[in-house]
Amino acid sequence: MFFSQYYLDCLSQASYMIADETTGQAVVVDPRRDVSEYLADARARGFTVVGVINTHFHADFVAGHLEMADETGAWIGYGQRAETEYAIRKLADGERIALGDVVLEIMETPGHTPESISVLVYEHAADAVPYGVLTGDALFIGDVGRPDLLASAGVTAEELGGMLYDSVQNKLMGLPDEVRVFPAHGAGSACGKNLSTEKQSTIGQQRATNYACAPMSKEEFVAIVAAGQPAAPGYFAYDADLNRRQRELFDSAAGPRPLRVADFSRLRDSGAVVVDARDPQDFAAGHLRGAVNVPADGRFAEQAGSVLDPKDELLVVAPQNREEEIVTRLARIGFDRVAGYLRSPGDALVEMADEVAPASRLTVAQLRDALAGDNPPLVVDVRGEGERETAGFIEGAEHIALAELRNRMGELPTDRPLVVHCAGGHRSAIGGSLLRHHGFTDVSDLLGGYGAWAQADEQSAA
Repeated sequence: MFFSQYYLDCLSQASYMIADETTGQAVVVDPRRDVSEYLADARARGFTVVGVINTHFHADFVAGHLEMADETGAWIGYGQRAETEYAIRKLADGERIALGDVVLEIMETPGHTPESISVLVYEHAADAVPYGVLTGDALFIGDVGRPDLLASAGVTAEELGGMLYDSVQNKLMGLPDEVRVFPAHGAGSACGKNLSTEKQSTIGQQRATNYACAPMSKEEFVAIVAAGQPAAPGYFAYDADLNRRQRELFDSAAGPRPLRVADFSRLRDSGAVVVDARDPQDFAAGHLRGAVNVPADGRFAEQAGSVLDPKDELLVVAPQNREEEIVTRLARIGFDRVAGYLRSPGDALVEMADEVAPASRLTVAQLRDALAGDNPPLVVDVRGEGERETAGFIEGAEHIALAELRNRMGELPTDRPLVVHCAGGHRSAIGGSLLRHHGFTDVSDLLGGYGAWAQADEQSAA
């Protein structure tokens, strides 16, 4: 058996290829949209990809099932409850897919979404115990999939939570302890609240350590799983719907082009949104007015999807020689309307000097002075609720998680200075730029975030 996990750190997303090395038949599970890595591995090993399985309709990325099928002729498989605009193979609970002696078996595990499945992997057809189980978003390492996403419109979180209870407590925990667990996401994903940094585990380890796998009633399970979930990024519902549809295929060779300054300016003037993927310090030193800063070195795709609208035409300012990377990362979440990018942003910003402005960033001392002044700013905390509960918060701060800021900025005053903060200064740079993009004129962000604020408190107390 050939078994490989492909892990994408930016989205905390895992996909898999399983093959029988004797027959050369392979199946790819939960592929991302840029599929070249799977295709290259299959070619190098002489495999034929005969099938592509999505464990559910993903909300945090656009899956690469259509691209894989187009390249290989593979069938596309989903659980029985899935309905799509393209042809699929509906996989029944208990159905076995033979790749040779290597066998995959479908296990329906609804709860994160109604159509969710897991995939049992048998190294040999006659094995009594599976080698492992690909759990999708039903069971994570240290957590389970959240049952409250808009991806499951028409089904309540309570109904899904009840399904998830049965899937986790009865089906997955009914497997032998030695079965390896391979989830679709890891730490950092908004698909759960307590995901581990580990990439694999076992049923036995999860039985012993995962809070949601401990014996409990259905009512207790639903309550504990629903509590404390992070705000879902705004693009989740869009991607979940897009994954059901017959959409345009991703083609890296036909991507956006470098633009001359004059063409870039014309598109910007006509309403295209500038996405500046440079470091917050570089952005603060000078950026095009109205640009939204989403740094490349971080959870770029998820954060871009939280603050941008997929309907907007986009223009990219990226760190030098990373333009195509940024375009690909946007495409992974279905943000395809990228008109082009600046090839040499440093030179271009000099040429566009009249349109360049700095961004205000305050130290803790400067913020304290401002709060004690005659026109104190409103502090806006863009961290998650769990972070506030664990680490503490600035007294009087308005809490709006970054994933909710685009839809809730109407709650903020336009006649008062705003100071945005997060934990360390990364998300606050994004939030501050988003507010300026939407017309807020006096916006700063806090250097070092709440970590710097709390450290200053400790030092003054000592």
